[in-house]
Amino acid sequence: MRNATVDMTRLAAMDARAATLLLHHIRDAALRGGHAPLAPRADIRASWERMLRTGVDPDRDRRSGLLPAGELEARRHGTTLGELLPVLREGLMASPGASADPARHIMVVADADGRVLWREGHGSVLRMADGHGFEPGADWRESTVGTNGVGTALVVRRPVQVHSAEHFVATHHPWTCAGAPITDPRDGRLMGVVDVSGPVPTMHPAMLLLVRSVAALAEAELRNRHLAGLARLRAVAAPLLCRVGGRALVVDPHGWTAAVTGMAPVDRLALPGSFGGGRMWLPALGECDVEPLPGGWLVRPLDGAGEGAADSVTRLVLDVSRPREWTVRVSGAVGSWQRELTPRHAELLYVLASHRDGRTAAQLAADVFGDRGRTVTVRAEMSRVRRTLGGVLTHRPYRFRDEVEVEVVAPADPRDLLPHSTAPAVEAARHDGPGDDRAG
Repeated sequence: MRNATVDMTRLAAMDARAATLLLHHIRDAALRGGHAPLAPRADIRASWERMLRTGVDPDRDRRSGLLPAGELEARRHGTTLGELLPVLREGLMASPGASADPARHIMVVADADGRVLWREGHGSVLRMADGHGFEPGADWRESTVGTNGVGTALVVRRPVQVHSAEHFVATHHPWTCAGAPITDPRDGRLMGVVDVSGPVPTMHPAMLLLVRSVAALAEAELRNRHLAGLARLRAVAAPLLCRVGGRALVVDPHGWTAAVTGMAPVDRLALPGSFGGGRMWLPALGECDVEPLPGGWLVRPLDGAGEGAADSVTRLVLDVSRPREWTVRVSGAVGSWQRELTPRHAELLYVLASHRDGRTAAQLAADVFGDRGRTVTVRAEMSRVRRTLGGVLTHRPYRFRDEVEVEVVAPADPRDLLPHSTAPAVEAARHDGPGDDRAG
């Protein structure tokens, strides 16, 4: 491919038919392995390469069945995305100058599995979507229907705009869409995606910015609710902690600290997946007594707990084999726990697992951002990582402790490694292929 790439502003300025023909030429050249006057945009090219590797048919519309009504309702009730619909609706549809005109577009909200949960918009566009299989309960994963604003945004974990023949499967070419992932700010978990779609002539280059902004508004709403919940928990905890002798802290179900006494405060406590009342081992504190509270937990470290808790860790497994979920599992003599990782923390831990001798802040900045000067950002992120992983990591330079066995579970095809990532170190690993997957 040549260096010049498609630009959405340029496409919007072109006659709709000419723009569509240009994208068809680019797609046809990519499928044949030939040359085109312009190269596809980076996210589109990477998605097409994934589709070719996994055998998605570019000329045949392959769909899975719709979810049964009962399962669709269960998914709707099992997520807080529904509570965000007013925020999304107001942001996308209600602004007088918004490019998401409800008479020309539909808003779609899908969960982290790519299942369409809700749709809203003009009746004629909804009927067009019905004929396209773009309806509640539909599976809109990239691996099922090819490059699209829902599934591709879920894979790369950032906003994506897909116009006409940028869709890998030909039957999607009458559509233009822009989707942005929504992440739960409490734990970094991918919740789903909000997408705006419409007929090809409705394409607007500002659509991607609008969808990105609305997803950020939804995440801000979740963050405000979380802070309000912590404030309520703090009000419950304050009189209780006044009566508790020794060290104690109160955390919400995600481990965020509401109040603390007798010990250094921490922003968040790493909680095992099986966390509950009674005697529990916690990676940062050791053995603790845990009691339920309204909206959280009272945690009291036992005498001597925390002394050597980190030293008991013997093994860490970093799993980056899946396209949207990355986890770290820590185990030792007194127990084990697992935590999902944010996209950035997955990148940082992968780099450190690949360099057991360690990386300085400047080296990590170059590895992840391609800019050795971004050391402040790296130090802030590594501070969060170290709070999560207790004593597993050390610094100066940043590295895993020598006594910890580290294993990386990577995808079978190195080109599928952390598909969201644009970090130079990850891109190099995709190109060079995996080394020994046991870094300890």
